[in-house]
Amino acid sequence: MTATTLSPEIATPETVHNCPNCSHWLPEGTLACPDCQTLAYGQHLSRLAHGAQQLEQQQRWQQAREQWQAALQWLPGDTQQAVGIRQHIAQIDARLKAEEDTKARWTKRLGPFAPIALFLIKAKSAIFLLFKLKFLIGLFAFFGLYWALFGWQFALGFMACLMVHEMGHYVAVKRRGLQADLPMFLPGLGAYVRWYGQGISREDLASIALAGPLYGLAAALGCWGIFAWTHLGIFLVLANVGAWINFLNLLPVLGLDGAQATFSLSRIQRGMIAATCVLFFGLTASAGIAPGDMLGPNTQWIFLIVGVGMAWRMFTNDVPEQPSTRTFAMFQALVIALGLIVFETALLLAKMQFAGATR
Repeated sequence: MTATTLSPEIATPETVHNCPNCSHWLPEGTLACPDCQTLAYGQHLSRLAHGAQQLEQQQRWQQAREQWQAALQWLPGDTQQAVGIRQHIAQIDARLKAEEDTKARWTKRLGPFAPIALFLIKAKSAIFLLFKLKFLIGLFAFFGLYWALFGWQFALGFMACLMVHEMGHYVAVKRRGLQADLPMFLPGLGAYVRWYGQGISREDLASIALAGPLYGLAAALGCWGIFAWTHLGIFLVLANVGAWINFLNLLPVLGLDGAQATFSLSRIQRGMIAATCVLFFGLTASAGIAPGDMLGPNTQWIFLIVGVGMAWRMFTNDVPEQPSTRTFAMFQALVIALGLIVFETALLLAKMQFAGATR
Protein backbone atom coordinates (compact mmCIF):
# COMPACT_ATOMS: atom_id res chain seq x y z
CA MET A 1 0.00 0.00 0.00
CA THR A 2 1.19 3.53 -0.70
CA ALA A 3 0.47 6.80 1.01
CA THR A 4 0.82 9.39 -1.69
CA THR A 5 1.57 13.05 -1.14
CA LEU A 6 0.71 14.01 -4.66
CA SER A 7 0.39 17.52 -6.00
CA PRO A 8 -2.16 17.47 -8.85
CA GLU A 9 -1.22 18.58 -12.33
CA ILE A 10 -1.58 22.35 -12.52
CA ALA A 11 -3.18 22.93 -15.88
CA THR A 12 -3.46 26.29 -17.60
CA PRO A 13 -6.68 27.94 -16.37
CA GLU A 14 -9.50 28.98 -18.63
CA THR A 15 -9.63 32.63 -19.63
CA VAL A 16 -11.40 34.76 -17.00
CA HIS A 17 -13.83 37.30 -18.46
CA ASN A 18 -15.56 38.37 -15.24
CA CYS A 19 -13.97 39.62 -12.03
CA PRO A 20 -14.21 36.91 -9.30
CA ASN A 21 -15.13 39.64 -6.80
CA CYS A 22 -17.33 42.26 -8.48
CA SER A 23 -18.28 40.31 -11.66
CA HIS A 24 -17.28 43.21 -13.93
CA TRP A 25 -16.39 42.19 -17.47
CA LEU A 26 -12.64 41.89 -18.11
CA PRO A 27 -10.98 42.12 -21.52
CA GLU A 28 -8.88 39.12 -22.52
CA GLY A 29 -5.41 39.26 -20.96
CA THR A 30 -6.50 41.27 -17.91
CA LEU A 31 -4.69 40.04 -14.79
CA ALA A 32 -6.34 42.30 -12.20
CA CYS A 33 -9.75 43.97 -12.12
CA PRO A 34 -9.33 47.73 -12.79
CA ASP A 35 -12.30 48.51 -10.51
CA CYS A 36 -11.66 46.46 -7.33
CA GLN A 37 -8.04 45.37 -7.99
CA THR A 38 -8.94 41.68 -7.43
CA LEU A 39 -6.54 39.25 -9.12
CA ALA A 40 -8.31 37.54 -11.99
CA TYR A 41 -6.40 34.28 -11.55
CA GLY A 42 -6.10 34.21 -7.78
CA GLN A 43 -7.12 30.56 -7.42
CA HIS A 44 -4.60 29.44 -10.02
CA LEU A 45 -1.90 31.47 -8.28
CA SER A 46 -2.76 29.81 -4.95
CA ARG A 47 -2.34 26.37 -6.53
CA LEU A 48 1.02 27.35 -8.03
CA ALA A 49 2.23 28.77 -4.70
CA HIS A 50 1.12 25.66 -2.81
CA GLY A 51 2.93 23.41 -5.28
CA ALA A 52 6.09 25.51 -5.07
CA GLN A 53 6.04 25.38 -1.27
CA GLN A 54 5.70 21.57 -1.39
CA LEU A 55 8.73 21.39 -3.67
CA GLU A 56 10.72 23.58 -1.29
CA GLN A 57 9.84 21.29 1.62
CA GLN A 58 11.27 18.43 -0.43
CA GLN A 59 14.37 20.61 -1.14
CA ARG A 60 13.75 20.43 -4.88
CA TRP A 61 14.83 24.01 -5.36
CA GLN A 62 15.17 24.11 -9.14
CA GLN A 63 11.62 22.81 -9.67
CA ALA A 64 10.31 25.22 -7.02
CA ARG A 65 12.01 28.13 -8.81
CA GLU A 66 10.32 27.14 -12.07
CA GLN A 67 6.96 27.03 -10.30
CA TRP A 68 7.42 30.50 -8.81
CA GLN A 69 8.57 31.79 -12.19
CA ALA A 70 5.37 30.41 -13.76
CA ALA A 71 3.31 32.28 -11.16
CA LEU A 72 4.72 35.62 -12.31
CA GLN A 73 2.98 35.18 -15.67
CA TRP A 74 -0.39 35.53 -13.93
CA LEU A 75 0.42 38.61 -11.86
CA PRO A 76 0.64 42.29 -12.86
CA GLY A 77 4.32 43.19 -12.68
CA ASP A 78 3.85 46.17 -10.34
CA THR A 79 1.95 44.35 -7.57
CA GLN A 80 3.43 43.58 -4.15
CA GLN A 81 2.88 39.87 -4.77
CA ALA A 82 5.00 39.99 -7.94
CA VAL A 83 7.77 41.90 -6.14
CA GLY A 84 7.71 39.37 -3.29
CA ILE A 85 7.94 36.41 -5.68
CA ARG A 86 10.87 37.96 -7.57
CA GLN A 87 12.68 38.48 -4.28
CA HIS A 88 11.97 34.87 -3.30
CA ILE A 89 13.30 33.62 -6.66
CA ALA A 90 16.47 35.66 -6.06
CA GLN A 91 16.89 33.90 -2.68
CA ILE A 92 16.51 30.50 -4.37
CA ASP A 93 19.06 31.53 -7.01
CA ALA A 94 21.50 32.49 -4.26
CA ARG A 95 20.99 29.12 -2.55
CA LEU A 96 21.55 27.21 -5.80
CA LYS A 97 24.66 29.23 -6.61
CA ALA A 98 26.07 28.62 -3.11
CA GLU A 99 25.53 24.89 -3.50
CA GLU A 100 27.23 24.88 -6.91
CA ASP A 101 30.15 26.93 -5.58
CA THR A 102 30.60 24.57 -2.63
CA LYS A 103 30.49 21.53 -4.90
CA ALA A 104 32.98 23.07 -7.33
CA ARG A 105 35.31 24.07 -4.47
CA TRP A 106 35.39 20.56 -3.01
CA THR A 107 35.75 18.97 -6.44
CA LYS A 108 38.80 21.14 -7.08
CA ARG A 109 40.32 20.33 -3.69
CA LEU A 110 39.79 16.58 -3.92
CA GLY A 111 40.77 16.29 -7.55
CA PRO A 112 40.53 12.68 -8.78
CA PHE A 113 39.19 11.57 -5.39
CA ALA A 114 36.03 13.68 -5.74
CA PRO A 115 33.86 10.85 -7.19
CA ILE A 116 34.91 8.56 -4.32
CA ALA A 117 34.04 11.19 -1.72
CA LEU A 118 30.65 11.76 -3.35
CA PHE A 119 29.95 8.01 -3.27
CA LEU A 120 30.87 7.78 0.43
CA ILE A 121 28.61 10.72 1.29
CA LYS A 122 25.69 9.08 -0.51
CA ALA A 123 26.41 5.71 1.14
CA LYS A 124 26.47 7.33 4.57
CA SER A 125 23.15 9.03 3.85
CA ALA A 126 21.63 5.73 2.72
CA ILE A 127 22.81 3.95 5.89
CA PHE A 128 21.40 6.73 8.04
CA LEU A 129 18.10 6.54 6.17
CA LEU A 130 17.98 2.76 6.53
CA PHE A 131 18.23 2.96 10.29
CA LYS A 132 15.75 5.70 10.89
CA LEU A 133 14.16 5.28 14.27
CA LYS A 134 10.56 5.21 13.04
CA PHE A 135 11.37 2.52 10.52
CA LEU A 136 13.03 0.29 13.12
CA ILE A 137 10.35 0.77 15.76
CA GLY A 138 7.59 -0.09 13.28
CA LEU A 139 9.51 -3.10 11.99
CA PHE A 140 10.19 -4.60 15.43
CA ALA A 141 6.67 -3.90 16.68
CA PHE A 142 5.20 -5.54 13.59
CA PHE A 143 7.42 -8.59 14.01
CA GLY A 144 6.70 -8.83 17.73
CA LEU A 145 2.91 -8.77 17.27
CA TYR A 146 2.82 -11.55 14.69
CA TRP A 147 5.40 -13.58 16.63
CA ALA A 148 3.11 -13.47 19.66
CA LEU A 149 0.08 -14.47 17.56
CA PHE A 150 1.47 -17.04 15.12
CA GLY A 151 5.10 -17.79 16.02
CA TRP A 152 8.41 -16.35 14.89
CA GLN A 153 8.61 -18.31 11.62
CA PHE A 154 5.35 -16.93 10.27
CA ALA A 155 6.13 -13.46 11.64
CA LEU A 156 9.52 -13.34 9.92
CA GLY A 157 8.21 -14.71 6.61
CA PHE A 158 5.13 -12.50 6.58
CA MET A 159 7.21 -9.41 7.37
CA ALA A 160 9.63 -10.30 4.56
CA CYS A 161 6.76 -10.75 2.06
CA LEU A 162 5.24 -7.44 3.08
CA MET A 163 8.63 -5.73 2.80
CA VAL A 164 8.99 -7.05 -0.76
CA HIS A 165 5.55 -5.64 -1.61
CA GLU A 166 6.41 -2.20 -0.22
CA MET A 167 9.81 -2.15 -1.90
CA GLY A 168 7.96 -2.59 -5.18
CA HIS A 169 6.32 0.80 -4.58
CA TYR A 170 9.61 2.29 -3.37
CA VAL A 171 11.57 1.17 -6.44
CA ALA A 172 8.82 2.31 -8.83
CA VAL A 173 8.79 5.77 -7.25
CA LYS A 174 12.57 6.10 -7.31
CA ARG A 175 12.74 5.02 -10.96
CA ARG A 176 10.64 8.07 -11.81
CA GLY A 177 13.00 10.43 -9.98
CA LEU A 178 10.58 11.13 -7.15
CA GLN A 179 11.17 11.23 -3.41
CA ALA A 180 10.01 8.31 -1.26
CA ASP A 181 10.35 7.36 2.40
CA LEU A 182 11.25 3.89 3.60
CA PRO A 183 8.28 1.58 4.30
CA MET A 184 6.41 2.28 7.52
CA PHE A 185 5.06 -0.83 9.30
CA LEU A 186 1.84 -0.58 11.31
CA PRO A 187 1.32 -3.60 13.58
CA GLY A 188 -2.00 -5.25 12.86
CA LEU A 189 -2.71 -3.02 9.85
CA GLY A 190 0.08 -3.55 7.33
CA ALA A 191 2.62 -1.14 5.86
CA TYR A 192 2.84 1.76 3.45
CA VAL A 193 5.36 3.85 1.52
CA ARG A 194 4.91 7.62 1.61
CA TRP A 195 6.08 9.32 -1.55
CA TYR A 196 5.90 12.76 -3.09
CA GLY A 197 4.98 13.62 -6.66
CA GLN A 198 4.31 16.68 -8.79
CA GLY A 199 2.51 16.58 -12.13
CA ILE A 200 2.49 12.78 -12.39
CA SER A 201 0.26 11.11 -14.98
CA ARG A 202 -2.52 8.66 -14.15
CA GLU A 203 -0.63 5.87 -15.90
CA ASP A 204 2.49 6.46 -13.80
CA LEU A 205 0.34 6.59 -10.67
CA ALA A 206 -1.17 3.24 -11.65
CA SER A 207 2.25 1.73 -12.35
CA ILE A 208 3.52 2.79 -8.92
CA ALA A 209 0.38 1.40 -7.26
CA LEU A 210 0.52 -1.97 -9.06
CA ALA A 211 4.26 -2.38 -8.50
CA GLY A 212 3.50 -3.46 -4.92
CA PRO A 213 1.21 -6.38 -5.86
CA LEU A 214 3.60 -7.28 -8.69
CA TYR A 215 6.52 -7.65 -6.26
CA GLY A 216 4.14 -9.35 -3.82
CA LEU A 217 3.26 -11.86 -6.54
CA ALA A 218 6.96 -12.65 -6.91
CA ALA A 219 7.28 -13.14 -3.14
CA ALA A 220 4.28 -15.50 -3.07
CA LEU A 221 5.68 -17.51 -5.97
CA GLY A 222 9.01 -17.68 -4.17
CA CYS A 223 7.37 -19.06 -1.02
CA TRP A 224 5.44 -21.60 -3.08
CA GLY A 225 8.65 -22.65 -4.81
CA ILE A 226 10.44 -23.12 -1.49
CA PHE A 227 7.52 -25.25 -0.28
CA ALA A 228 7.75 -27.43 -3.40
CA TRP A 229 11.46 -27.91 -2.71
CA THR A 230 11.42 -28.38 1.08
CA HIS A 231 7.80 -29.52 1.75
CA LEU A 232 7.75 -27.24 4.80
CA GLY A 233 4.14 -26.25 5.39
CA ILE A 234 5.00 -22.77 6.69
CA PHE A 235 6.06 -21.69 3.19
CA LEU A 236 2.76 -22.86 1.70
CA VAL A 237 0.95 -20.83 4.35
CA LEU A 238 3.09 -17.79 3.52
CA ALA A 239 2.42 -18.23 -0.21
CA ASN A 240 -1.33 -18.35 0.46
CA VAL A 241 -1.42 -15.46 2.91
CA GLY A 242 0.94 -13.36 0.78
CA ALA A 243 -1.14 -13.83 -2.37
CA TRP A 244 -4.35 -13.22 -0.41
CA ILE A 245 -3.05 -9.93 1.04
CA ASN A 246 -1.86 -8.73 -2.35
CA PHE A 247 -5.20 -9.66 -3.94
CA LEU A 248 -6.96 -7.70 -1.20
CA ASN A 249 -4.80 -4.69 -2.10
CA LEU A 250 -6.40 -4.72 -5.56
CA LEU A 251 -9.70 -3.69 -3.95
CA PRO A 252 -10.47 -0.32 -5.63
CA VAL A 253 -11.44 1.65 -2.52
CA LEU A 254 -9.81 3.93 0.07
CA GLY A 255 -6.02 4.16 -0.24
CA LEU A 256 -5.46 0.60 -1.47
CA ASP A 257 -3.36 -0.03 -4.56
CA GLY A 258 -6.35 -1.02 -6.68
CA ALA A 259 -8.03 2.33 -6.04
CA GLN A 260 -5.14 4.35 -7.47
CA ALA A 261 -4.71 2.03 -10.46
CA THR A 262 -8.43 2.16 -11.31
CA PHE A 263 -8.18 5.87 -12.17
CA SER A 264 -6.56 4.80 -15.47
CA LEU A 265 -9.29 2.31 -16.44
CA SER A 266 -12.41 2.77 -18.54
CA ARG A 267 -15.81 1.49 -17.47
CA ILE A 268 -15.53 -1.52 -19.80
CA GLN A 269 -12.07 -2.38 -18.46
CA ARG A 270 -13.35 -2.16 -14.90
CA GLY A 271 -16.26 -4.43 -15.82
CA MET A 272 -13.93 -7.03 -17.35
CA ILE A 273 -11.81 -7.13 -14.18
CA ALA A 274 -14.96 -7.42 -12.07
CA ALA A 275 -16.12 -10.34 -14.24
CA THR A 276 -12.78 -12.10 -13.74
CA CYS A 277 -13.11 -11.78 -9.97
CA VAL A 278 -16.65 -13.19 -10.11
CA LEU A 279 -15.37 -16.14 -12.16
CA PHE A 280 -12.82 -16.88 -9.45
CA PHE A 281 -15.59 -16.67 -6.88
CA GLY A 282 -17.58 -19.23 -8.84
CA LEU A 283 -14.53 -21.45 -9.14
CA THR A 284 -13.94 -21.48 -5.39
CA ALA A 285 -17.65 -21.88 -4.64
CA SER A 286 -17.81 -24.99 -6.81
CA ALA A 287 -14.58 -26.52 -5.51
CA GLY A 288 -16.49 -28.93 -3.31
CA ILE A 289 -14.79 -28.03 -0.02
CA ALA A 290 -16.92 -27.41 3.03
CA PRO A 291 -17.28 -23.76 4.16
CA GLY A 292 -15.64 -24.57 7.44
CA ASP A 293 -12.41 -25.56 5.76
CA MET A 294 -9.59 -23.17 4.97
CA LEU A 295 -10.84 -22.52 1.44
CA GLY A 296 -14.19 -21.14 2.63
CA PRO A 297 -13.55 -18.13 4.87
CA ASN A 298 -10.06 -17.25 3.66
CA THR A 299 -10.44 -17.50 -0.10
CA GLN A 300 -13.92 -17.57 -1.53
CA TRP A 301 -15.22 -14.20 -0.41
CA ILE A 302 -12.15 -12.12 -1.23
CA PHE A 303 -12.83 -12.63 -4.95
CA LEU A 304 -16.42 -11.47 -4.61
CA ILE A 305 -15.44 -8.45 -2.49
CA VAL A 306 -12.88 -7.21 -5.02
CA GLY A 307 -15.28 -7.96 -7.89
CA VAL A 308 -18.13 -6.01 -6.29
CA GLY A 309 -15.75 -3.13 -5.55
CA MET A 310 -14.66 -2.96 -9.18
CA ALA A 311 -18.26 -3.24 -10.39
CA TRP A 312 -19.14 -0.27 -8.19
CA ARG A 313 -16.28 1.73 -9.74
CA MET A 314 -17.94 1.23 -13.13
CA PHE A 315 -20.49 3.87 -12.09
CA THR A 316 -18.25 6.45 -10.41
CA ASN A 317 -17.38 9.75 -12.11
CA ASP A 318 -13.62 9.28 -12.26
CA VAL A 319 -13.23 7.63 -15.67
CA PRO A 320 -10.29 9.01 -17.71
CA GLU A 321 -10.72 10.44 -21.19
CA GLN A 322 -7.93 8.17 -22.44
CA PRO A 323 -7.84 4.85 -20.53
CA SER A 324 -4.58 2.95 -20.27
CA THR A 325 -4.43 -0.44 -22.00
CA ARG A 326 -1.12 -1.14 -20.26
CA THR A 327 -2.65 -0.59 -16.82
CA PHE A 328 -5.61 -2.80 -17.68
CA ALA A 329 -3.36 -5.63 -18.90
CA MET A 330 -1.22 -5.43 -15.77
CA PHE A 331 -4.23 -5.23 -13.43
CA GLN A 332 -5.98 -8.16 -15.13
CA ALA A 333 -2.80 -10.26 -15.13
CA LEU A 334 -2.33 -9.64 -11.41
CA VAL A 335 -5.95 -10.64 -10.71
CA ILE A 336 -5.48 -13.90 -12.62
CA ALA A 337 -2.02 -14.77 -11.27
CA LEU A 338 -2.74 -13.89 -7.63
CA GLY A 339 -6.17 -15.51 -7.86
CA LEU A 340 -4.68 -18.78 -9.10
CA ILE A 341 -2.08 -18.80 -6.32
CA VAL A 342 -4.69 -18.08 -3.65
CA PHE A 343 -6.96 -20.80 -5.01
CA GLU A 344 -4.33 -23.49 -5.57
CA THR A 345 -2.48 -22.97 -2.30
CA ALA A 346 -5.78 -22.93 -0.40
CA LEU A 347 -6.69 -26.27 -1.98
CA LEU A 348 -3.33 -27.74 -0.96
CA LEU A 349 -3.71 -26.42 2.58
CA ALA A 350 -7.22 -27.84 2.82
CA LYS A 351 -6.00 -31.24 1.61
CA MET A 352 -3.12 -31.20 4.11
CA GLN A 353 -5.56 -30.25 6.86
CA PHE A 354 -7.93 -33.09 5.85
CA ALA A 355 -5.08 -35.60 5.66
CA GLY A 356 -3.89 -34.61 9.14
CA ALA A 357 -7.39 -34.94 10.57
CA THR A 358 -7.90 -38.46 9.17
CA ARG A 359 -4.65 -39.93 10.47
